[in-house]
Amino acid sequence: MTETPHPLYDRHADTLNRALTAITERGYWSAYPESPSPRVYGETAAADGKAAFEAYLGGDFPLDQPGTGDRVATEASPFGVELAVRYPHAGPDELVTAATAALPSWRDAGPQVRVGVCLEILDRLHKHIFELANAVQFTSGQAFVMAFQAGGAHALDRALEALAYAYAEMTRHPGTAGWEKAAGKGDPLRMTKTFHVVPRGVALVIGCNTFPTWNSYPGLFASLVTGNPVVVKPHPRAVLPLAITVKYAREVLAEAGFDPNLIMLAAEAPGEKLASDLALHRSVKIVDFTGSTEYGEWLETHARQAAVYTEKAGLNTVVIDSTDDFAGLCRNLGFTLTLYSGQMCTTSQNILIPAGGIETDQGHKSFDEVAGGIAAAVGKLTADPARGVELTGAIVNDGVLERLAEVTKVGEPVLESRAVAHPAYADAVVRTPTIVKLAADDAETYGREWFGPISFAIATESTAHSLELLRRTVGEMGALTAGVYSTDEAVLDATEAVAVEVGVHLSCNLTGGVFVNQSAAFSDFHGSGANPAANSALTDGAYVANRFRIVQSRRPV
Repeated sequence: MTETPHPLYDRHADTLNRALTAITERGYWSAYPESPSPRVYGETAAADGKAAFEAYLGGDFPLDQPGTGDRVATEASPFGVELAVRYPHAGPDELVTAATAALPSWRDAGPQVRVGVCLEILDRLHKHIFELANAVQFTSGQAFVMAFQAGGAHALDRALEALAYAYAEMTRHPGTAGWEKAAGKGDPLRMTKTFHVVPRGVALVIGCNTFPTWNSYPGLFASLVTGNPVVVKPHPRAVLPLAITVKYAREVLAEAGFDPNLIMLAAEAPGEKLASDLALHRSVKIVDFTGSTEYGEWLETHARQAAVYTEKAGLNTVVIDSTDDFAGLCRNLGFTLTLYSGQMCTTSQNILIPAGGIETDQGHKSFDEVAGGIAAAVGKLTADPARGVELTGAIVNDGVLERLAEVTKVGEPVLESRAVAHPAYADAVVRTPTIVKLAADDAETYGREWFGPISFAIATESTAHSLELLRRTVGEMGALTAGVYSTDEAVLDATEAVAVEVGVHLSCNLTGGVFVNQSAAFSDFHGSGANPAANSALTDGAYVANRFRIVQSRRPV
């Protein structure tokens, strides 16, 4: 099958080619500037984006798609801002039927056309990045700069990365081939073979509250570009960022001559269980999910008709053996624990420190001095409320507050969490991180995830014991990140060997401007699919290749 050229592919071919190079070289590259500076985006971009966001509040979200005519409004901002956006509501059959009807023409358009249209969607979203960032901020509780970077620029980079991997996989084989085989004294056998990229079917993206775009975009665009219509089911408390995404995607699809029902919003009414109903629908063939281990495992077990991609919970761990920059270690881990109040799936929870202390450039430091140094760094970052809230953001939901109350009953606090008055939003719910001391035999406590601004300084018998705990806890419960601090190459090698064994990405001796909970598109993989915290990686060939099949036809010449 010969593809029909499309102007959108030509318009964005350079971006695609640069992304294809980036995923091969795996150095630093970004297509979307992460600074919200007016020097980058223009003098009025920030004000225009905020005005566009505010125009949605208290009204019917402008989305024309199949539905019952009902509207649902379920969001509550962690900053206390009244959102009250009403979204169109539809049942599973309506959504799946409309998506299925949109599939054939999108499938037949071919990889080149589809990637061109998807790149145009990213470009359209980038033009509205301030609007998107405000929606992420006020639904997730992230501070604005983080929402702009993670929810805007970095999310778009992750989407582009998925497009690049998908395009590479779809075009790995030729569209047509001539085949000839000798047949004795007679004429050779000759055939023409055509290879069709065939999508699996309707895809479902189940969004999360904390990172509604960053975690949803890779699966959304990997499915869409491989020919699958996508139903986007946001978290009930973070609908607006994905509604905005669907709105602009539908505009681009319609302008390009395709059925906009290739992407639809599935806003959920309270108690409806729409995600489960969609995930089990016989016509849903792909499910992407970020969230709790319990629900992720339910999807993996019960959505048997679909390819299921999950990112769940884990026990992110840091091993501290020694350091030649104790102040840098404390600053780096202090920032890691403070950023977004630890409400990141990559934030370190378990910090393993030998009970006898460690050697540093400042001399020997006891266990209490190491834990206290990290706590002091957190305290310094959060001491000034005006500055601190730009790092901590706000608490995303009541579950985090419940865990903060629960953790006061275990261990000895090195640093207690405290409520902070937000200088701009009086009703914002802000809490600073807590660090609690535990013994190595307190496994019932640190052996489960405490999502939020909660970390444990765990006293181990030795670094070897720390590595054994890393192996056991991550092997059993999974993790998305691990870190190690050591001046001993043998310890670094041993830690890397454990990380490879249990399938967790490792960062070594971070003391500067790179943090263990950061993940850079085109270079870092997020999740590995090699431990219980996730069954896939963002983003690699395996993440995209199972979203389509190659179907061939043969004709004699």
